[in-house]
Amino acid sequence: MTDDAGLPGPEDSAPADPPRGTARVAVEYCTQCRWLLRAAWVAQELLQTFRTRLGEVALVPGSGGVFRVTLDAGAGPVLLWDRTTDGGFPEIPDLKRRVRDAVAPDLALGHTDRAAARSGTGDAVTPED
Repeated sequence: MTDDAGLPGPEDSAPADPPRGTARVAVEYCTQCRWLLRAAWVAQELLQTFRTRLGEVALVPGSGGVFRVTLDAGAGPVLLWDRTTDGGFPEIPDLKRRVRDAVAPDLALGHTDRAAARSGTGDAVTPED
């Protein structure tokens, strides 16, 4: 016979998971250009920053030099970044601000916001100290 004293049983309730967002971010990348690692890095940065505020971050294989980031917060997909029209790849702080403004306007991005405020770029929200 084993001693299960002190271990949680089925009657003990586990802490509830925090509410999860429903917004979907899609990072479409060119497989011919081998941009999977860059796309995965962008996805990882967004997931790390927004945690449960996003419902999904998807990697979408494409071709022809595409690198596009879209956000669907419920009203249909909105283009956040397109390599051909925006010129090159997104800077992560700028992309985070764009996602934040759509899905979590109350979220302070810490050093990202402070750096934007110093340089005068973007709509930076400065956390109150």
